[in-house]
Amino acid sequence: MQALIFDCDGVLVDTERDGHRVAFNKAFAAKGLSDNWSVDRYHELLLTAGGKERMKRHFDETAWPVPNEAREDFIKELHRLKTDIFMELIEEGQLPLRPGISRIMHEAIDAGVTLAVCSTSNERAVQSIVDRLLGDRVSANITVFAGDMVKAKKPDPAIYLLALSQLSLDRDKCVVVEDSNIGLTSARAAGIRCLVTKSSYTENEDFSAAQAIVPNMDDDNGQAVSISTLSALLN
Repeated sequence: MQALIFDCDGVLVDTERDGHRVAFNKAFAAKGLSDNWSVDRYHELLLTAGGKERMKRHFDETAWPVPNEAREDFIKELHRLKTDIFMELIEEGQLPLRPGISRIMHEAIDAGVTLAVCSTSNERAVQSIVDRLLGDRVSANITVFAGDMVKAKKPDPAIYLLALSQLSLDRDKCVVVEDSNIGLTSARAAGIRCLVTKSSYTENEDFSAAQAIVPNMDDDNGQAVSISTLSALLN
């Protein structure tokens, strides 16, 4: 195996329900907005990839608090505030790594496997998770590709194609770890094999296109996904 590529939200950390959703709601409140995304509402919005895109969809479906000409700046500022709040949650240790993530990354480094993260979240938020939760060794050996680096977000394959190009990777020697149907569709459209670790919001999604599905990189029965396990998916 040449490279192991991870999604961020839901794969490295189960961030969506108790991380991003909470941060969005705190940002809304800080700006004096009455909007508050319930667990179910955020589940609906997750069908749209990208935080800024989710807010635009939400306000399109409800009501915009600013006039047309102010919408882009409003969304950018609100998203910057939300990212600040999200990173505070990370720094406070409220969102731990999912089981087995740190272990498999260190195994990959030991085996000379290239590591990357391909996420629809913005680069600042993803890099914060990598730096603060994964430690110096992993941070120094992993490349982050974030949503704002490409014009089209998942399920479009652009983010994975960018990683393949910039890291000079052979797609037939790479494995992606995803947690959602949107991410799986993106990886497979890029021609990369994919293992799925289900997260709190995605456990009932269709993962029939995946090469393998596991509850976590370390499951409750003590079965660990290893570099050998992942390499076998390439055969």
